[in-house]
Amino acid sequence: MDVNIVFKYFPGLTDLQKQRFTQLEALYQDWNQKINVVSRKDIDELYLRHVLHSLGIAKVQRFNEGALILDVGTGGGFPGIPLAILFPEVDFTLVDAIGKKIKVVQEVVEGLGLSNVTAKHSRVEDIDGQFDFIVSRAVAAMPTFVHWTRGKIKKDSAHERRNGILYLKGGDLTEELKGYETVQTFELATYFEEDFFETKKVVYLPQKHHKVS
Repeated sequence: MDVNIVFKYFPGLTDLQKQRFTQLEALYQDWNQKINVVSRKDIDELYLRHVLHSLGIAKVQRFNEGALILDVGTGGGFPGIPLAILFPEVDFTLVDAIGKKIKVVQEVVEGLGLSNVTAKHSRVEDIDGQFDFIVSRAVAAMPTFVHWTRGKIKKDSAHERRNGILYLKGGDLTEELKGYETVQTFELATYFEEDFFETKKVVYLPQKHHKVS
């Protein structure tokens, strides 16, 4: 699948955004040959499995100008890089504990000329500052993820939805999420018609969440 799948679901893109989304494939193919960060099969379906999947977060939550977003365990730059292309007025910090992955992220960001992305080789616990939203793609079970990111979410919300975690996950999450009363899940199949999204979700956990005792 090519870049047109992105344009299909996000029709209002500027020429620069279209150009950047189009550039992603060559940049990732080039860097993936040097440092393998995305599986061979996934590179062939980069726009479906990585780019559009990342943009599922944008179907649930639009970020306001000046918002601060932290992408934890970004790997090769997902969901952070596609979201940064979509929201050029928003600041993204992409973090991963594996240095070679952050190297790829930095090179892709440079190749795209994205000035709203900072990539850091770090554990999330060691990141300073607070953010409006924390985004991620299934790097750990929710209780672990909540523990890692404690204290990293700003108290004052600048969006209609309260600040919190926006997490891309798949499959049956009943067990994993049963401890959180205020959690919400959004089925990506509501927004995207491809079979790949059948079991995929965006999980939203507000900053002041209530645990079932």
